[in-house]
Amino acid sequence: PAVTSPCKILKCNSEFWAATSGSHHLGTEEAPEFCTALRAYAHCTRRTARTCRGDLAYHSAVHGIDDLMVQHNCSKDGPTSQPRLRTLPPGDSQERSDSPEICHYEKSFHKHSAAPNYTHCGLFGDPHLRTFTDTFQTCKVQGAWPLIDNNYLNVQVTNTPVLPGSTATATSKLTIIFKSFQECVDQKVYQAEMDELPAAFADGSKNGGDKHGANSLKITEKVSGQHIEIQAKYIGTTIVVRQVGRYLTFAVRMPEEVVNAVEDRDSQGLYLCLRGCPLNQQIDFQTIRSAQATEGRARRKGPSLPAPPEAFTYETATAKCREKLPVEDLYFQSCVFDLLTTGDVNFMLAAYYAFEDVKMLHSNKDKLHLYERTRDLAPGNMAPSETTPALWVALLCLSQCWLCLL
Repeated sequence: PAVTSPCKILKCNSEFWAATSGSHHLGTEEAPEFCTALRAYAHCTRRTARTCRGDLAYHSAVHGIDDLMVQHNCSKDGPTSQPRLRTLPPGDSQERSDSPEICHYEKSFHKHSAAPNYTHCGLFGDPHLRTFTDTFQTCKVQGAWPLIDNNYLNVQVTNTPVLPGSTATATSKLTIIFKSFQECVDQKVYQAEMDELPAAFADGSKNGGDKHGANSLKITEKVSGQHIEIQAKYIGTTIVVRQVGRYLTFAVRMPEEVVNAVEDRDSQGLYLCLRGCPLNQQIDFQTIRSAQATEGRARRKGPSLPAPPEAFTYETATAKCREKLPVEDLYFQSCVFDLLTTGDVNFMLAAYYAFEDVKMLHSNKDKLHLYERTRDLAPGNMAPSETTPALWVALLCLSQCWLCLL
């Protein structure tokens, strides 16, 4: 059953946005009114502080208030009554199609240099992570983890056990915070949870707010309750969120310049899409898969044991994944791994859609498929998986010859 969060930060956000709607048209003589709204916003966050300690949106709001206080020379002491609601000037509705050039990343970028380089990050399944550097990992990462944390947006995922006591986890909650940016967009929060994939931001809007370039941030519903796409043109970014079965998948296309726009580079170690999962959270994919295959062969040779209807053997999991993923790359192997660890066929669809998103979002079509990389080998050497059988054959022949000599 769904549980209503006691953290009321989204209510504080909505009240502040409503109170300051159209504030970019204020003259300097009306600045005190904006400061009044900021103090009311700060007061609201303090009231809900105790119940919001672990909420990313809350901490983003607190930092945002401090920044706005400094920018507008607002005193923390003073009246906190809410100012009147503002009516927007004609033509400044959320349906504006025109935007300042600064709110279109590619247009402003091309003036200074060549076309930007785009990168991709994705998270799906049990969970599997493809980083901005095309590293592929399978991770534990139970609980809340930051996927992206830069100067323009924050993305946090929460992973929970698929079954009570299970080591298999999947993404059950996703929070995306788009930070306020110049004359383009107001701060916007998007939240999705299991069985709740909204087609709007937390305040009910579908674009970047009331600023002149609001339409440089838009949400589009592709399939109701299953697939949404967020276009953030002001930072050249596309985000795809899906619900497959009960769990969420995430994929993003982002310019390298935006990826690396981080003030505190020491904190990038927690930025999963850039640095990957910590070593103690990574799962040795190859070892586990080899064990699964060996177990499958042993089962074929040994007595037949009845299996529950939802269980997959290595052979049936492989056959099932091949239906949607004919190329045996890491997406295929992820599918097999997930079917064996969860027994849920929806994880096969999660791997399939994750690869479909890669085909849409990745800028280098030669790097769509990923295969396991050979480690610690000089160029031209064969991979361990290829040399190992030959080595065993050679050793076996030598041992037989030695026995004959004896």
